[in-house]
Amino acid sequence: MTVAPSDAKAGWKEWVGLAVLMLPVLLISITVTVLFFALPSLTAELEPTAAEQLWIVDIYAFLLAGLLIPMGNLGDRIGRRKLLLMGAVAFAITSAVAAYAPNAELLIAARGLQGAAAATLMPPTLALIRAMFTNARQLQMAIALWAAVFTVGSVIGPIIGGWMLEYFWWGSVFLINVPIMVLLLALGPFLLPEYRDPEPGNFDILSAALILLAALPLVFAVKQGAAQDFSAPMWIAAVLGAAFLVMFLRRQKRLADPMLDLALFRDRAFSVALITATLAVFALVGTFYFITQYLMSVLDMRPLLAGLMTLPTAVSSVAGSLLGAALTRWFRPGNIMGFGMISGAVGFGVISLLGTTANLPLLFLGLFLLGWGIGSVNALASNLVVAAAPPEKAGSASGLFESSTEFGQALGAAILGSIGVAVFRLTLAEDLPSGLTGEQAAAANETLGGALAIAGELPGPVGGALATAAREAYVGGMQTAAIAGAAVMVVMGILAFINLRNAKVEEEPADGPEPAPEPVK
Repeated sequence: MTVAPSDAKAGWKEWVGLAVLMLPVLLISITVTVLFFALPSLTAELEPTAAEQLWIVDIYAFLLAGLLIPMGNLGDRIGRRKLLLMGAVAFAITSAVAAYAPNAELLIAARGLQGAAAATLMPPTLALIRAMFTNARQLQMAIALWAAVFTVGSVIGPIIGGWMLEYFWWGSVFLINVPIMVLLLALGPFLLPEYRDPEPGNFDILSAALILLAALPLVFAVKQGAAQDFSAPMWIAAVLGAAFLVMFLRRQKRLADPMLDLALFRDRAFSVALITATLAVFALVGTFYFITQYLMSVLDMRPLLAGLMTLPTAVSSVAGSLLGAALTRWFRPGNIMGFGMISGAVGFGVISLLGTTANLPLLFLGLFLLGWGIGSVNALASNLVVAAAPPEKAGSASGLFESSTEFGQALGAAILGSIGVAVFRLTLAEDLPSGLTGEQAAAANETLGGALAIAGELPGPVGGALATAAREAYVGGMQTAAIAGAAVMVVMGILAFINLRNAKVEEEPADGPEPAPEPVK
């Protein structure tokens, strides 16, 4: 295999190939948040319970996070382009199934399979970028663009969802994935190189099973705990998940060719960057879980207008990603990432000041600060994590990074969402107007959408009082969750300043020149 010089500049084919790689990155991140605006119409048609509603949102990201590490490892072995194209077929099929799901149970199942398919798409994208761009500065900018698209996808998901819901039914937010996956299948074989580990070793099925068996019960336990359900099933799931995780880690130590190289965690920059990126997306998705419903159900905006209100986050996250990467010429990555987390915390603080009446300048300022901070954090964190791994293991490192950030997204919706729901229920239970039956009171106390639906069926004064109380209770829950998110980001920002003060972006790849990828066939 030939060796590409480390200072070789990428040409037009690599940059166009990067644009092709952005397609699955954009779709996967959109799919996490695009559903938020569809929840009201989806809830009205499928009538899911509060628990089913959370599972519809969460199960996609949970299975995606649980399978990313095995799929990243598999891509290193069988070929990253091959895995990417296989995943595109599966993602298109499962998206179509989700679009036409007739009930909540089938939608949950389809979302789970969609998450599993997405796990085959994400690791090859970041790993192929490292193989395609051998010049250090170009590689850094390409990864910054990757991170920007990943963050922007989460932000513009509500905008796309809002536009689709103006003209189509809720299933259209899934069906839009199909033509884009077809485009990836048409262009990928011609513009993307194949790359695989020249000495891959065996794929360890048992390790893949253990990491999945660890992820699912641990996520379930966190969800239950965040919902203040400290029942026996929660504790059993937590113990089982922890036991499988220990078994997975012990097995990695014994294997000659482990699925996850634990030696990577000895690098402080790698570990802190991973945690910082996870908490950044935790904050972003946790915020949008509330903001989308706040705009539509509290401020009574139409879906498209509500989606457009989130544009400041998209713009500032792109600026944060690209400028954050550029500023490493003069500032340490740890300082930029620490400042980014503090910026996001201030954005959370601003969001906690929002009330039941529209205050767009306050909303835009909070979302702008949040987007800027998270964009700069993700751009540099992804660079530090991928650079720490040898080229032939880039898929595994990418899978680990994306698994952590996907867990962050899922847990953001689950934990911050559950905090908000708990405050909503406690507050509304105290402020329910008289005149409601026990069944109406129970339904109103489930979700904001349920409360507003009941309010619409009640006589004028009683219905108006219930709607007002429900909106105020929801805003109280959103404010509490925003304060919790701000606290998390402040703490992590300080830790990034301290622990990444000596980290720097290498002018040359840490492992020297990479083996050239196989030519496009």
